Amino acid sequence: MPTAFFTDPACLRHVTPAGHPERVARLEAILKALDAPDFDPLIRRQAPEAELGEVLRCHPQSYVDRIRAAIPAEGSRALDPDTHVSPGSWHAALGGLGQVLGALDMVISGEARNAFAAIRPPGHHAERATPMGFCLFGNVAIAAKRALDDHGLARVAVVDFDVHHGNGTQDLLWDEPRALFVSSHQMPLWPGTGAPDERGAHDNVLNLPLPPGADGARFRAVWEREALPRIDAFRPELVLISAGFDAHRADPLAQLALGTPDFEWITRQLCDIADRYAGGRVVSALEGGYDLDALAASVAAHVRVLMERGA
Repeated sequence: MPTAFFTDPACLRHVTPAGHPERVARLEAILKALDAPDFDPLIRRQAPEAELGEVLRCHPQSYVDRIRAAIPAEGSRALDPDTHVSPGSWHAALGGLGQVLGALDMVISGEARNAFAAIRPPGHHAERATPMGFCLFGNVAIAAKRALDDHGLARVAVVDFDVHHGNGTQDLLWDEPRALFVSSHQMPLWPGTGAPDERGAHDNVLNLPLPPGADGARFRAVWEREALPRIDAFRPELVLISAGFDAHRADPLAQLALGTPDFEWITRQLCDIADRYAGGRVVSALEGGYDLDALAASVAAHVRVLMERGA
């Protein structure tokens, strides 16, 4: 079965202020990289934007109303010092979520073995009723809920290797015993969460902080020693990836020192687990990554591994 690639032009219309790291150029760089002939075998799809009921799986109506009311008619508006919205942000957020859910449905149905959704704004910092860290809706957490509640899966692993802790995903899945959330991230670093003693209401959270300067060897050692055995023991029926590439040594917002081969390696390890327990089912959604060249190269490496498994 092939690999599916989902994106939505609406994600290019979420415009942040000049100089903001989470900018339109990020998605443009990814689209350019994945337009190379190597990626011709991808099944390219655009799913409809998500219905509001999908957002309500994780966020209350009052929060959804507040985000919608904040969308300006022109210019931009700051929801906090980091998180901004523009006239196109509402449809970008729903469109991006729609791509993740479309990718999920396609993989669960067996039309694709795995899938990658290139979207923005990202989602893993959005808490139940708080937008933050460039994020509005918890895309991957919502997909996990859909997989469990609508597709009848019993165990879903949500894996986050972004350099920043996925505090939003942790918040949204804290009370969900059917989901295992595993995150490696730099600490200390914004948002300041992700300590090892944050374990979830059902011992369903595993946080693996890494010190500034940690390189690919240390990253791989931590995953081999702690994360991969824990995910393997969970025997997930689906692996969802919050694919942030800002742990790359070139990234301007943090101080980890991973290289592109490290993202290829972790993708391969997660696909191995999915092959053992989930029929290869992996759905990956873009989170961070702010050096354009490093982001494009890392996403390309990530998607190549997915394509190898889908061949």
